[in-house]
Amino acid sequence: MIRNRRARIVATLGPASRAPDQVEALARAGADVFRVNFSHGTHADHAQAIAAVRAAEAAVDRPIAILADLQGPKLRLGKFADGQVKIAPGQAFRIDLDPTPGDSTRVCAPHPEVLAAVREGAEILIDDGRVRLRVTAHDRDHADTEVVVGESLSNHKGLNLPGHAIPIPALTDKDRKDLAFALEQGCDWIALSFVQRAADMAELRQIVRGRAAVLAKIEKPAALQALDEILDLCDGVMVARGDLGVELAPEDVPVVQKSLIRACRIRGLPVIVATQMLESMVTAPTPTRAEASDVAGAVYEGADALMLSAETAAGDFPLEAVTIMDRIIGRVERDPRWPELMDAEFPIEDADADALVAAAGRAAQGPSVACLASFTTTGQTALRLARERPLQPALALTPHLPVARRLALTWGVEARVVPQPEDSESLAKVATDAAAGLGLAPPGHRVLILAGLPMGSPGAANILRLAHTPRR
Repeated sequence: MIRNRRARIVATLGPASRAPDQVEALARAGADVFRVNFSHGTHADHAQAIAAVRAAEAAVDRPIAILADLQGPKLRLGKFADGQVKIAPGQAFRIDLDPTPGDSTRVCAPHPEVLAAVREGAEILIDDGRVRLRVTAHDRDHADTEVVVGESLSNHKGLNLPGHAIPIPALTDKDRKDLAFALEQGCDWIALSFVQRAADMAELRQIVRGRAAVLAKIEKPAALQALDEILDLCDGVMVARGDLGVELAPEDVPVVQKSLIRACRIRGLPVIVATQMLESMVTAPTPTRAEASDVAGAVYEGADALMLSAETAAGDFPLEAVTIMDRIIGRVERDPRWPELMDAEFPIEDADADALVAAAGRAAQGPSVACLASFTTTGQTALRLARERPLQPALALTPHLPVARRLALTWGVEARVVPQPEDSESLAKVATDAAAGLGLAPPGHRVLILAGLPMGSPGAANILRLAHTPRR
């Protein structure tokens, strides 16, 4: 299956979508990457979902990536004696370390790091900002607050401390067990939640040891302060607008999204825009016009992929959500002004190592080239080519299935597994046969080939040549 679009779709699997027939239907509708969310479900559930993805991959005959999304150190309240309590603006409310079930005046938050970080006047957000508390006094074991906004609290609601870097590790004990399971299952990407500093990504990389690509979820303002160092240590980025939107003002989120996409495009890192893209489709068969515009905006900015969360994991219309996202992306990419607007988001900064790739991107702009084909052993040549955002079909040819799967997340890249060419002549034949076989280059048309010699050795591309597909 060749998708007639460049931006990719990430679909989250869950109770509404992880059965084998449902996964295959989503893949046929256009899902390129499937996300397994370790914040929910058991390892048995995830194993079922992963097996279904591999079966769907075989059915649609193209590499599909699996993204394992670790939960991270989600901060939550403890329990209330009655499960839920009523509160009112202006009243006093205490957060402490006492495990006794709470009431309308206090509750436990079993996170000493939070109480160590709060300061008088700081805001504590609960339940995605539906409740806002202002700290009036604090000590090592409690924080006295005043309710600013909110009417009720219930068990285990999430807690945020905007503007503060909480000194907690990004990998919890649960994450380490989930990570080991994900690697055993052969997941292609590992996403780390609540990244705050470069050391978080360094720790993940050390554990993964190249067995999967690693992705940083940017959802804490502290990560924005260390963005360059974090990007140095990751293979991809997710603009996680859910928690990011809790800790930032609403008007700041679009600006941060744009700056993150721009930073990733400059570096050639795949970037996913996530959360609430088609949120109304959790319960409705069609999106709002504003949601369609949100999806389109990310495509115009040149994002590699757009993600569906609850829409496919737990919604009533998972197949329709993938289908309409596919349609919106395709419509934007047929807009004659789309290339111009997308290129305006990307300042050209050619580095010496990318000179040949940049030349390939420019050469492919001519009408005589039907398709680009890059040979890659690690995926790096294909990533550098995708950075140029060529409008011709871009094949990534690799002898390694894990590399092809990881590239399923990358803008405009059709990755396929092929035998390793032995020399430049067999290289041309493999490339033209693949382009013709997939319908990307008609008989007798030119394929621009990017590769490196010696074949099979990791390193920068050093060959650029033209070859013709076989005539009938």
